[in-house]
Amino acid sequence: MDLFARSWTALLAAVADLKDADFARPSGCAGWLVRDLVCHLVIDAQDVLITLVTPADTEVTRDAVTYWTVGRTPPTGDDPLDALIVRLAAAYEEPGLLKFHLDDVGSAAGRAARLADPELRVSTQDQVLTGGDYLSAYVLEWTLHHLDLVAHLPDVPGPPVEALAGARGLLERIAKAAFPVCFSDRDALLVGTGRRTPTEAETHRLGSFAARLPLYLG
Repeated sequence: MDLFARSWTALLAAVADLKDADFARPSGCAGWLVRDLVCHLVIDAQDVLITLVTPADTEVTRDAVTYWTVGRTPPTGDDPLDALIVRLAAAYEEPGLLKFHLDDVGSAAGRAARLADPELRVSTQDQVLTGGDYLSAYVLEWTLHHLDLVAHLPDVPGPPVEALAGARGLLERIAKAAFPVCFSDRDALLVGTGRRTPTEAETHRLGSFAARLPLYLG
């Protein structure tokens, strides 16, 4: 839960420091501008708030690893929610409004996470997790999207090192395989999730693991 707070706080701070012109730049999410990504973060923050106040009285069905569904084909952008986010982001018109909304909802999500009981069972997407596992899963979400945010903004600080390490560890548990130690945490996450194509040398070092990559998480 501490790692959730660190990764989320760093991501909110990075968005808060963006220049207005940055919102029109491409992000690391294919087909999304930075403003679309930030709008998606607003939706994510709302999901965290909703889930943490939706207790469940049934048995746990997922953990931080099995929370994620893994696909082998990249997202097409045809998903209705993806299309809605692009239209919603455009409706903000002024980047300052989008910043304000994320800070408002995002700060509330951060407070709710700090107050949450890690053993409390919560329900989301018809699944039941402990609060701790749910928040641990979101460390990967925040870290990947932080990398998406800075993909074309080299002057904006990236995710904290502990978040990168934690996200890499979770991705390796999802993949049931470890990246070579010569891969930085950042490169493992980018290559592992299809955000960057591995070099010929990296593919060689990955060995048989390369055939199973990338993993598209949903």
